[in-house]
Amino acid sequence: MAAGFDPSGRLPAVFTTPGTSSFTEFLSLAAPDLLPGRRPLPVGASADVSPHATTIVALTTADGVVMAGDRRATMGNLIASRDIEKVFAADAYSLVGIAGTAGVGIELMRLFQVELEHYEKIEGAMLSLHGKANRLATMIRNNLGAALQGLAVIPLFAGFDVDAEDPAHAGRIFSFDIAGGVYEEKGFDAIGSGSLFAKSALKKRYRDGVSLDEGVRLAMEALYDAADEDTATGGPDLTRRIFPVVMTATAEGSRRLTDDEAAAVAEEVVRGRMENPGG
Repeated sequence: MAAGFDPSGRLPAVFTTPGTSSFTEFLSLAAPDLLPGRRPLPVGASADVSPHATTIVALTTADGVVMAGDRRATMGNLIASRDIEKVFAADAYSLVGIAGTAGVGIELMRLFQVELEHYEKIEGAMLSLHGKANRLATMIRNNLGAALQGLAVIPLFAGFDVDAEDPAHAGRIFSFDIAGGVYEEKGFDAIGSGSLFAKSALKKRYRDGVSLDEGVRLAMEALYDAADEDTATGGPDLTRRIFPVVMTATAEGSRRLTDDEAAAVAEEVVRGRMENPGG
Protein backbone atom coordinates (compact mmCIF):
# COMPACT_ATOMS: atom_id res chain seq x y z
CA MET A 1 0.00 0.00 0.00
CA ALA A 2 1.31 3.49 -0.85
CA ALA A 3 2.53 5.60 2.02
CA GLY A 4 -0.15 7.69 3.74
CA PHE A 5 -3.29 5.98 2.42
CA ASP A 6 -6.36 6.52 4.58
CA PRO A 7 -8.23 3.23 5.37
CA SER A 8 -11.51 5.19 5.18
CA GLY A 9 -11.13 5.23 1.41
CA ARG A 10 -10.43 8.95 1.08
CA LEU A 11 -7.51 9.96 -1.11
CA PRO A 12 -4.52 11.27 0.84
CA ALA A 13 -3.52 14.91 0.52
CA VAL A 14 -0.72 14.13 -1.93
CA PHE A 15 -3.38 13.26 -4.55
CA THR A 16 -5.53 16.34 -4.03
CA THR A 17 -2.91 19.04 -3.46
CA PRO A 18 -1.72 20.87 -6.59
CA GLY A 19 1.83 19.72 -7.11
CA THR A 20 4.66 19.06 -9.47
CA SER A 21 4.55 18.37 -13.18
CA SER A 22 6.99 15.50 -12.58
CA PHE A 23 5.26 12.14 -12.17
CA THR A 24 8.46 10.64 -10.76
CA GLU A 25 8.57 13.29 -8.04
CA PHE A 26 4.88 12.71 -7.28
CA LEU A 27 5.47 8.96 -7.04
CA SER A 28 8.38 9.54 -4.65
CA LEU A 29 5.85 11.16 -2.27
CA ALA A 30 2.84 8.90 -2.86
CA ALA A 31 4.48 5.48 -3.23
CA PRO A 32 8.29 5.66 -3.19
CA ASP A 33 8.61 1.87 -3.08
CA LEU A 34 7.30 1.74 -6.67
CA LEU A 35 10.34 3.58 -8.04
CA PRO A 36 13.00 1.21 -9.42
CA GLY A 37 15.87 2.82 -7.52
CA ARG A 38 14.06 2.90 -4.15
CA ARG A 39 13.65 -0.86 -3.64
CA PRO A 40 15.90 -2.50 -1.05
CA LEU A 41 18.36 -5.02 -2.45
CA PRO A 42 20.25 -7.82 -0.70
CA VAL A 43 23.88 -7.15 0.14
CA GLY A 44 26.30 -7.99 -2.66
CA ALA A 45 26.25 -7.93 -6.44
CA SER A 46 22.97 -8.74 -8.19
CA ALA A 47 23.99 -8.55 -11.85
CA ASP A 48 23.35 -12.23 -12.58
CA VAL A 49 19.71 -12.34 -11.42
CA SER A 50 18.23 -10.71 -14.53
CA PRO A 51 18.63 -10.94 -18.31
CA HIS A 52 20.69 -8.20 -19.93
CA ALA A 53 19.69 -6.25 -23.00
CA THR A 54 22.47 -5.42 -25.40
CA THR A 55 23.02 -3.32 -28.50
CA ILE A 56 21.14 -0.16 -29.53
CA VAL A 57 22.17 2.21 -32.35
CA ALA A 58 20.86 5.64 -33.28
CA LEU A 59 21.74 8.07 -36.05
CA THR A 60 20.51 11.40 -37.34
CA THR A 61 19.18 11.84 -40.88
CA ALA A 62 17.95 14.71 -43.02
CA ASP A 63 14.42 13.98 -41.81
CA GLY A 64 14.99 13.18 -38.13
CA VAL A 65 16.45 10.16 -36.34
CA VAL A 66 16.58 6.38 -36.68
CA MET A 67 16.98 4.04 -33.71
CA ALA A 68 17.34 0.27 -33.88
CA GLY A 69 17.95 -2.51 -31.38
CA ASP A 70 18.72 -6.20 -31.67
CA ARG A 71 16.36 -8.72 -30.06
CA ARG A 72 18.68 -10.80 -27.87
CA ALA A 73 18.89 -10.81 -24.06
CA THR A 74 21.56 -12.84 -22.26
CA MET A 75 22.31 -14.24 -18.81
CA GLY A 76 26.02 -14.94 -18.70
CA ASN A 77 26.81 -17.23 -21.63
CA LEU A 78 23.16 -18.24 -22.11
CA ILE A 79 20.53 -16.68 -24.38
CA ALA A 80 17.69 -15.62 -22.08
CA SER A 81 15.43 -14.31 -24.85
CA ARG A 82 15.60 -14.18 -28.64
CA ASP A 83 12.83 -11.64 -29.20
CA ILE A 84 13.04 -9.02 -26.44
CA GLU A 85 12.19 -5.46 -27.51
CA LYS A 86 14.53 -2.67 -26.39
CA VAL A 87 13.47 0.34 -28.50
CA PHE A 88 10.27 2.27 -27.77
CA ALA A 89 8.56 5.55 -28.53
CA ALA A 90 9.03 7.84 -25.53
CA ASP A 91 6.37 10.19 -26.89
CA ALA A 92 5.15 11.52 -30.23
CA TYR A 93 8.57 12.86 -31.31
CA SER A 94 11.18 10.91 -29.37
CA LEU A 95 12.59 7.40 -28.97
CA VAL A 96 14.37 5.57 -26.17
CA GLY A 97 16.41 2.38 -26.25
CA ILE A 98 17.78 0.46 -23.26
CA ALA A 99 20.88 -1.60 -22.57
CA GLY A 100 21.79 -3.29 -19.30
CA THR A 101 19.48 -4.99 -16.80
CA ALA A 102 16.42 -5.71 -18.92
CA GLY A 103 13.74 -5.71 -16.20
CA VAL A 104 14.90 -2.42 -14.67
CA GLY A 105 15.36 -0.88 -18.10
CA ILE A 106 11.86 -1.73 -19.32
CA GLU A 107 10.32 -0.47 -16.08
CA LEU A 108 12.35 2.74 -16.29
CA MET A 109 11.32 3.26 -19.90
CA ARG A 110 7.61 2.88 -19.04
CA LEU A 111 8.00 5.30 -16.15
CA PHE A 112 9.68 7.77 -18.51
CA GLN A 113 6.74 7.51 -20.93
CA VAL A 114 4.33 8.33 -18.08
CA GLU A 115 6.63 11.15 -16.93
CA LEU A 116 6.42 12.87 -20.33
CA GLU A 117 2.67 12.34 -20.65
CA HIS A 118 2.07 13.62 -17.10
CA TYR A 119 4.11 16.77 -17.74
CA GLU A 120 2.18 17.52 -20.91
CA LYS A 121 -1.18 17.10 -19.17
CA ILE A 122 -0.21 19.27 -16.18
CA GLU A 123 1.62 22.03 -18.06
CA GLY A 124 -0.42 21.95 -21.27
CA ALA A 125 2.78 21.92 -23.33
CA MET A 126 5.42 19.44 -24.39
CA LEU A 127 8.86 19.42 -22.81
CA SER A 128 11.71 20.49 -25.06
CA LEU A 129 13.84 17.64 -26.36
CA HIS A 130 16.71 18.66 -24.10
CA GLY A 131 14.28 18.87 -21.18
CA LYS A 132 13.16 15.30 -21.86
CA ALA A 133 16.79 14.16 -21.85
CA ASN A 134 17.35 15.89 -18.51
CA ARG A 135 14.26 14.20 -17.01
CA LEU A 136 15.59 10.83 -18.13
CA ALA A 137 19.02 11.65 -16.67
CA THR A 138 17.41 12.32 -13.29
CA MET A 139 15.67 8.95 -13.37
CA ILE A 140 18.97 7.21 -14.18
CA ARG A 141 20.65 9.07 -11.31
CA ASN A 142 17.98 7.82 -8.92
CA ASN A 143 18.91 4.24 -9.86
CA LEU A 144 22.57 4.71 -8.95
CA GLY A 145 22.42 2.58 -5.80
CA ALA A 146 21.03 -0.42 -7.68
CA ALA A 147 23.48 0.20 -10.54
CA LEU A 148 26.43 -0.06 -8.15
CA GLN A 149 25.11 -3.48 -7.11
CA GLY A 150 25.05 -4.67 -10.70
CA LEU A 151 21.52 -3.70 -11.79
CA ALA A 152 22.67 -0.94 -14.11
CA VAL A 153 20.68 0.28 -17.08
CA ILE A 154 21.88 2.80 -19.66
CA PRO A 155 19.43 4.35 -22.14
CA LEU A 156 19.96 5.97 -25.50
CA PHE A 157 17.56 8.82 -26.23
CA ALA A 158 16.89 10.44 -29.60
CA GLY A 159 14.19 12.52 -31.16
CA PHE A 160 13.01 15.18 -33.56
CA ASP A 161 13.41 18.66 -32.09
CA VAL A 162 10.22 20.51 -33.04
CA ASP A 163 11.85 23.78 -31.89
CA ALA A 164 14.90 23.45 -34.16
CA GLU A 165 15.59 26.42 -36.43
CA ASP A 166 16.75 24.13 -39.25
CA PRO A 167 14.48 21.10 -39.82
CA ALA A 168 17.32 19.38 -41.67
CA HIS A 169 19.25 19.27 -38.38
CA ALA A 170 16.34 18.65 -36.02
CA GLY A 171 17.40 15.08 -35.23
CA ARG A 172 19.30 14.90 -31.92
CA ILE A 173 20.82 12.05 -29.91
CA PHE A 174 21.62 11.94 -26.17
CA SER A 175 23.68 9.37 -24.29
CA PHE A 176 23.96 8.84 -20.51
CA ASP A 177 26.17 7.33 -17.84
CA ILE A 178 25.03 5.43 -14.73
CA ALA A 179 25.50 8.54 -12.57
CA GLY A 180 22.96 10.48 -14.61
CA GLY A 181 25.33 12.40 -16.83
CA VAL A 182 23.74 13.39 -20.13
CA TYR A 183 25.72 14.08 -23.31
CA GLU A 184 24.56 15.15 -26.75
CA GLU A 185 26.08 13.05 -29.54
CA LYS A 186 26.71 14.17 -33.10
CA GLY A 187 25.68 12.06 -36.06
CA PHE A 188 25.36 8.65 -34.46
CA ASP A 189 25.89 6.67 -31.28
CA ALA A 190 25.46 3.16 -29.89
CA ILE A 191 25.22 1.53 -26.46
CA GLY A 192 25.48 -2.00 -25.14
CA SER A 193 28.01 -4.79 -25.46
CA GLY A 194 28.13 -4.58 -29.25
CA SER A 195 28.36 -0.79 -29.38
CA LEU A 196 32.10 -0.76 -30.14
CA PHE A 197 31.56 -2.73 -33.34
CA ALA A 198 28.35 -0.91 -34.29
CA LYS A 199 30.00 2.50 -33.96
CA SER A 200 33.05 1.30 -35.91
CA ALA A 201 30.75 0.23 -38.74
CA LEU A 202 28.91 3.57 -38.72
CA LYS A 203 32.18 5.52 -38.77
CA LYS A 204 32.97 4.11 -42.20
CA ARG A 205 29.53 4.54 -43.75
CA TYR A 206 27.73 7.43 -42.07
CA ARG A 207 27.68 10.91 -43.55
CA ASP A 208 25.77 14.01 -42.56
CA GLY A 209 22.36 14.41 -44.19
CA VAL A 210 21.63 10.79 -45.13
CA SER A 211 18.03 10.06 -46.06
CA LEU A 212 15.69 8.23 -43.70
CA ASP A 213 15.82 5.06 -45.80
CA GLU A 214 19.61 5.17 -45.91
CA GLY A 215 19.64 5.66 -42.15
CA VAL A 216 17.50 2.56 -41.63
CA ARG A 217 19.87 0.53 -43.82
CA LEU A 218 22.95 1.85 -41.98
CA ALA A 219 21.42 1.03 -38.59
CA MET A 220 20.62 -2.52 -39.73
CA GLU A 221 24.14 -3.00 -41.07
CA ALA A 222 25.65 -1.71 -37.83
CA LEU A 223 23.63 -4.23 -35.82
CA TYR A 224 24.69 -6.98 -38.22
CA ASP A 225 28.35 -6.07 -37.69
CA ALA A 226 27.85 -5.96 -33.92
CA ALA A 227 26.26 -9.42 -33.95
CA ASP A 228 29.11 -10.70 -36.12
CA GLU A 229 31.63 -9.83 -33.39
CA ASP A 230 29.67 -9.80 -30.11
CA THR A 231 28.01 -13.01 -28.88
CA ALA A 232 25.50 -11.04 -26.75
CA THR A 233 24.08 -9.24 -29.79
CA GLY A 234 21.58 -11.10 -31.95
CA GLY A 235 21.61 -10.71 -35.72
CA PRO A 236 18.63 -11.12 -38.06
CA ASP A 237 17.11 -14.57 -37.43
CA LEU A 238 15.83 -15.65 -40.85
CA THR A 239 14.70 -19.05 -39.58
CA ARG A 240 12.50 -17.74 -36.75
CA ARG A 241 11.66 -14.51 -38.64
CA ILE A 242 12.96 -12.35 -35.79
CA PHE A 243 14.41 -9.03 -36.91
CA PRO A 244 15.71 -5.90 -35.13
CA VAL A 245 13.22 -3.32 -33.92
CA VAL A 246 13.66 -0.17 -36.02
CA MET A 247 11.94 3.12 -35.23
CA THR A 248 12.06 6.63 -36.67
CA ALA A 249 11.17 10.07 -35.33
CA THR A 250 10.47 12.84 -37.83
CA ALA A 251 8.26 15.92 -38.17
CA GLU A 252 5.39 13.50 -38.75
CA GLY A 253 6.00 11.81 -35.39
CA SER A 254 7.53 8.58 -34.13
CA ARG A 255 6.96 5.37 -36.05
CA ARG A 256 7.99 1.75 -35.82
CA LEU A 257 8.81 -0.09 -39.02
CA THR A 258 6.43 -2.99 -39.57
CA ASP A 259 7.79 -6.53 -39.31
CA ASP A 260 7.63 -6.84 -43.09
CA GLU A 261 9.54 -3.57 -43.59
CA ALA A 262 12.25 -4.54 -41.11
CA ALA A 263 12.47 -8.01 -42.64
CA ALA A 264 12.94 -6.58 -46.14
CA VAL A 265 15.87 -4.40 -45.04
CA ALA A 266 17.44 -7.18 -42.95
CA GLU A 267 17.19 -9.70 -45.79
CA GLU A 268 18.78 -7.21 -48.17
CA VAL A 269 21.68 -6.75 -45.74
CA VAL A 270 22.11 -10.51 -45.35
CA ARG A 271 22.11 -11.02 -49.13
CA GLY A 272 24.81 -8.39 -49.46
CA ARG A 273 26.93 -10.10 -46.80
CA MET A 274 26.57 -13.45 -48.59
CA GLU A 275 28.50 -11.87 -51.44
CA ASN A 276 30.84 -9.79 -49.28
CA PRO A 277 30.97 -11.02 -45.65
CA GLY A 278 33.15 -8.10 -44.60
CA GLY A 279 30.57 -5.53 -45.70
